[in-house]
Amino acid sequence: MERKVIVLCCVVGFLGILSAATGFVAEAKRIKGDQVKRLSPSECIYPASPAGYLGVISAFSLLVAHFIIGIGTGCTCSSIGEHQSNTSWTLLALICCVVSRLAFYAAFLLLLVGALLQQRHNGNYYCVIAKHGVFTAGAALSLVSVILGIIYYLMLMATENSRNAISPGGIAMGQPQFPYMRRQFA
Repeated sequence: MERKVIVLCCVVGFLGILSAATGFVAEAKRIKGDQVKRLSPSECIYPASPAGYLGVISAFSLLVAHFIIGIGTGCTCSSIGEHQSNTSWTLLALICCVVSRLAFYAAFLLLLVGALLQQRHNGNYYCVIAKHGVFTAGAALSLVSVILGIIYYLMLMATENSRNAISPGGIAMGQPQFPYMRRQFA
């Protein structure tokens, strides 16, 4: 494998693990319902918790990981058609790309919403807190998203390398395969 591919996969993998780890730790450190003190129907006091900051770190590292994957793959799932010729690989790569993007959007929103709910320290009528499992779901989806993004990137690079090995520069070499073209060029 090329050095660029290995470095990109290692950096994105590290960011994905960081995102998942901070998401799981945020779940463990989140504010529970019995920790919120209700002073009146319109005012609540929340204890200090690092869960909000951990959720933001998790969401930010996931965003950076997907930004790097996007740059490495050409930013869109539509670039599959340019690199793939075998339809089963095209379908598998497309599924990895789409599921990775959907998991990214869901994880990013879960992590940010959970982080925002942990930062409320005063005056909310309903005393809102993040529900159990918000950070866990975000962390699990971020891990799935990064793994599928790396698989998509590796599939794209493998087909691009094999295409370049067959015909350098994308230029077809040899004789035309169709009889009507032979007459035209002969």
